[in-house]
Amino acid sequence: MSMAVIGLLAGMGLGFAGYFGGFGAFLLVAALGAVGFVAGRFLDGDLEPGDLLRGRDRGDRRR
Repeated sequence: MSMAVIGLLAGMGLGFAGYFGGFGAFLLVAALGAVGFVAGRFLDGDLEPGDLLRGRDRGDRRR
């Protein structure tokens, strides 16, 4: 399934949640979708646990 189709389905799901459940349901569905996206990236191996917890190195800062 292409990323465009996945984006379309996610947008439709958010639209239905907003229409039938109000703004609170819209925010809940969006937040759970973000959690699911991060979990999916982690399970696919595209993301490591340290990537979320690691801070910036001091040498990488620009002035």
